[in-house]
Amino acid sequence: MKEFLLVALGALVFVVVFQIAKASEYVSVLKGEEKTRRQNNRINAFLLLGFLVFGLIGVWYCNDLYYGKTLLPQGSASVEGEGWDWMFYLTIICTGLVFFITQIGLFWFSYKYQEQDGKKAYYFAHSTKLELLWTTVPAIVLCVLVALGLRHWFKVTGDAPKDAIVVEVTGHQFGWEFRYPGADKVLGRKDYKLTGGANSLGVDFNDEASHDDIHVSQTMHIPVGVPVKMVIGAQDVIHDVGLPHFRLKMDAVPGIPTTQWFTPKYTTEEMKTRTGNPDFEYEISCDQMCGKGHFSMRGVIIVETMAEYKKWLAQQKPEYYTIYKDKDPDNQKPATGDTTAMKISQVVNEKK
Repeated sequence: MKEFLLVALGALVFVVVFQIAKASEYVSVLKGEEKTRRQNNRINAFLLLGFLVFGLIGVWYCNDLYYGKTLLPQGSASVEGEGWDWMFYLTIICTGLVFFITQIGLFWFSYKYQEQDGKKAYYFAHSTKLELLWTTVPAIVLCVLVALGLRHWFKVTGDAPKDAIVVEVTGHQFGWEFRYPGADKVLGRKDYKLTGGANSLGVDFNDEASHDDIHVSQTMHIPVGVPVKMVIGAQDVIHDVGLPHFRLKMDAVPGIPTTQWFTPKYTTEEMKTRTGNPDFEYEISCDQMCGKGHFSMRGVIIVETMAEYKKWLAQQKPEYYTIYKDKDPDNQKPATGDTTAMKISQVVNEKK
């Protein structure tokens, strides 16, 4: 209802301004063009001042209305994201100061220095000092912001800590695939020529390092408080791994692996409490337009305790055994004769 009243008020203001403009046209016919021009000039000066006031009120209102609906009140869900949040606020402060100074100055000057009898405009051609001031100061501020951004960028895209958990993230139209290394902590090789059928990622199972790798779709599990390194790629077109709660994003490019790492601060259950949303989920979005199903390309990250993560990991079966079921140790049953001989041996040992 409040939004409707604001729209109605805006429409009413427009109608009033339109009627004033039409009335001024009729007055100009009666009073003469020069007198009417001066009168219109004064009206426009007051309208500009009014636009400034209503504009600033609108800025405040939009911030009050929508700030709570953004991710900023929740804070970054990753340790590294805290740096990005700090940079964001610093940028808002710098650009906000410039915005208010320039906009208030623009409209106030238009009102204060409107055309008046007996006043002559001051002719100002050039000032080297002023040119240097408004060129060097913004350049220095922007260079500082860029340098801070590069420092954070090189950190999250550089070498991850040695204790980092590695997860391979692969995007395709229109979903996400995740692969974890097994006990050897090494991901097996991949070859796009092997992609097909059950081997959707093109894993080279001739590489023994791939035999204990775990493959899951759409939902990624990671432990809280432990660095997670993501090795990112794509199978068809360019995608983009967007992690809004962790303040990270990275392109997924076919044939060119990219990496980034972060340290989760809160479990999914803790975030449900922080946000007041019992259905909260960490989201993996595709932030690059990738086709007609782009809107549906969404994955989920479950952040849990280390104990819960290890339990989940222990319940997963390596992809090698899901494809080559005859190689699965769980499917290797001893022969009947071997079982009988084993029981006889146990009975003999017990009698001894």
